[in-house]
Amino acid sequence: MIISLIAAVADNHVIGKDNDLVWSLPKDMKYFMDTTEQHCIVTGRRNYESIPKKYRPLKNRTNIVITRSKNYEAPGAIVVSSISEGIAFAKEKGEKELFIIGGGTIYCQTLKWADRLYITEVKGEFEGDTYFPEFNKDEWDEVSRKANKSDDKHAVEYDFVVYESKKRKEIRSKT
Repeated sequence: MIISLIAAVADNHVIGKDNDLVWSLPKDMKYFMDTTEQHCIVTGRRNYESIPKKYRPLKNRTNIVITRSKNYEAPGAIVVSSISEGIAFAKEKGEKELFIIGGGTIYCQTLKWADRLYITEVKGEFEGDTYFPEFNKDEWDEVSRKANKSDDKHAVEYDFVVYESKKRKEIRSKT
């Protein structure tokens, strides 16, 4: 199973502030929805709760919520107590590509397992309190990039970029 992280990330690695996005990029939201549709997604509890209630759980996906809270309820989602439990659930379900969708702590804990990164590189530096972990781009192959200019609905430029881990590719080829 491929483990992928998907995030919109500013030049200074900001991904959010006050449990919310710091920009409005409708094309990025569509890209996220199209890319993760029909897959398992793993998210931390706070990130899950940042999704407007009317959209929870995200439709046409198996939502897996990680929390340490024993009595947490997320109707329509699978609640687990660890990332490894969430990954195991997706494997047992026969998932081909699992998407980690945040937040910052979950990204930090899963980057080492990632086979692929779907990064919307948001041009500019933003004030925030949640960050995507820094990663050495020399350890990743950039397999696609699509530039997007700012327009009346998108105040900033951004690129859709897909990276594949050189190290994880090597590990998979040996098994």
